[in-house]
Amino acid sequence: MEKITSFTIDHLRLQTGLYVSRVDCAGQEKITTFDIRMTRPNTEPVMDTAAVHAIEHLGATYLRNDPQWKDRVLYFGPMGCRTGFYLLLAGEYKSADILPLVDGMFRFIAGYEGEIPGASAKDCGNYLDMNLPMARYHAEKYIREVLSNPAQDRLIYPD
Repeated sequence: MEKITSFTIDHLRLQTGLYVSRVDCAGQEKITTFDIRMTRPNTEPVMDTAAVHAIEHLGATYLRNDPQWKDRVLYFGPMGCRTGFYLLLAGEYKSADILPLVDGMFRFIAGYEGEIPGASAKDCGNYLDMNLPMARYHAEKYIREVLSNPAQDRLIYPD
């Protein structure tokens, strides 16, 4: 079997960042998959599942309510390795195109207080596994490391 594209990225050189992972076609429509890399693979500790789960709920809520982007959001969810998230958008974009959207989402998460949307037994299959303080910590770290000064090497995969 062929190695899939995401396994061909050199994770030993990968930094935290906002990368275009791939652009696919679904009929006539292009779909851009973004790699929102929040921790440095194989170097930093991975995010715990409760923080990831809280980020997923808050991020999806923010994205699907953004007036400009909500109709283009196809998916937002965690990577299995717990080092970041995938965001799939209808259309073809570069990382710089979505910086304001991702910045807004992480600022929303970093400043969020109160009950996490969808964190109830009726709405979620594992509603007790949420950690808002750690979600806020990871959001603040991502803002600081990536979004506050988005260097080109944090927007394009290393060769």
